[in-house]
Amino acid sequence: MKEGLLSTEMAVSPPLSMPPSPMAAVVGLQFCTSDNMVLTVTKKFSFSGGYFVISDANGTILMKVHGSPFSSRRVLFDATGTPIISMRDKQRFSMHQRWNVYRGDSKHQRDFLFTVKKTHMFQLNTELGVFLAGNTAEQHCDFKIEESWLGRSCTFYLGDSNTIIAQMSRQFEIRDVLLGRDTYRVTVYPNVDYAFIVAIIVIINELHRSSGSNSSS
Repeated sequence: MKEGLLSTEMAVSPPLSMPPSPMAAVVGLQFCTSDNMVLTVTKKFSFSGGYFVISDANGTILMKVHGSPFSSRRVLFDATGTPIISMRDKQRFSMHQRWNVYRGDSKHQRDFLFTVKKTHMFQLNTELGVFLAGNTAEQHCDFKIEESWLGRSCTFYLGDSNTIIAQMSRQFEIRDVLLGRDTYRVTVYPNVDYAFIVAIIVIINELHRSSGSNSSS
């Protein structure tokens, strides 16, 4: 066990089957790579609210997420500060929370990309469904996320299949506790849109926030 480590890092198991190649990009083809993409997602806290920093295996910052704690909107920016997507909580005070995601810093239907909502809850485990813009009936999800132990680990699947497209595990280190931050290790499999995966991780984190905070958009 490493010095300062509160608990062992969750092992990332190999996928049951690999995603198709090439996989259709949800946010953009520029966010798909031919190899595994290992990301570190760090949530930092400040008086103006929490924000996320997303970096690659070399520590290079790729993206940031900003949003006020009193707002139901989160925006994912690239390294130059250009908005990639915006995430909006559409049913904050409902048991069936739904987040809609739009291209850029938009809220217009023409820029709508996908929605994320809880589909099942089993004790400490939660299942979320992702429905793309064209899937208006929402009878079957386009992507599925199985979350274990209050967000400590997540597995991302293509549709309702056993094809794993990404995995996430939360890191527990003393320095993170002292610095008031949460750190997640994410492995995104080849040909999978990593901006899409990051957006879902942010939404999962927001789903664990208190539903009693004020909403403004």
